Amino acid sequence: MSERVAVRKTYKLFIGGKFPRSESGRSYLVQSSNVSLASRKDARDAVVAARAAVKGWAGATAYNRGQILYRAAEMLEGRREQFVALGIPGDEVDAAVDRWVWYAGWADKLAQVYGGANPVAGPYFNISAPEPTGVVAVVAPERPALLGLVSVIAPAIVTGNTVVVAASPSEPLAAVTLAEVLATSDLPGGVVNILTGAITETAPTLAAHMDVNAIDLTGVTDASLATDLEVKAAENLKRVLRPASGAAEWFADPGLARMTALLETKTVWHPKGV
Repeated sequence: MSERVAVRKTYKLFIGGKFPRSESGRSYLVQSSNVSLASRKDARDAVVAARAAVKGWAGATAYNRGQILYRAAEMLEGRREQFVALGIPGDEVDAAVDRWVWYAGWADKLAQVYGGANPVAGPYFNISAPEPTGVVAVVAPERPALLGLVSVIAPAIVTGNTVVVAASPSEPLAAVTLAEVLATSDLPGGVVNILTGAITETAPTLAAHMDVNAIDLTGVTDASLATDLEVKAAENLKRVLRPASGAAEWFADPGLARMTALLETKTVWHPKGV
């Protein structure tokens, strides 16, 4: 009897709640596994999926969004050993689970902190309320592979945005395995879309795309690429979240900055009743 040959897993993209191969048919090898190499066409497809999901996700109740993020934490907890087998330290997996729970808890509280009634002279109510920006492109940090990824995705989606993530090309397995977690966590298709492959190919497409409303450059380490992406983003006045100066403290309390950076504020005037 011949020795059995193991079946090599092919990690696919995550677009619109499904796992398609790259339309180019390309892949690259990471830890003895094939990983899809996303093309510019894949990036455009991901934006279409993210845009289609905006209305339903932004229109969901904050409480429901919190429930879904908490479900993601539950599913991630159940796959802890799978991530450890990929080389993710156990304490990082635990921190990623806790980060999902932390953001889930903010889902129905942020409007109370970031919005409110404004004092005005006259018989009017003047109310400011936060609203999602829309479709957000995210360049994920290389390390920590899982915690960094969760820390850029969760604050964007908990507030009602949808995202297209350009995963780190050197650490893609955490991203595509997280996609498998999200696919089973009640998250509507298209809310999170994950592209693996060369950031230099997908990120410029996302930065220049006219249906992307904001871009998070956290994972961009090349200063010239960051500048190029900001120039492309300016074509439709995208909101740009620049990388933090110095080393990011991913295990520290994340605060509210990432959530509020991807919000718009709507102010409504309403006459007071007699």
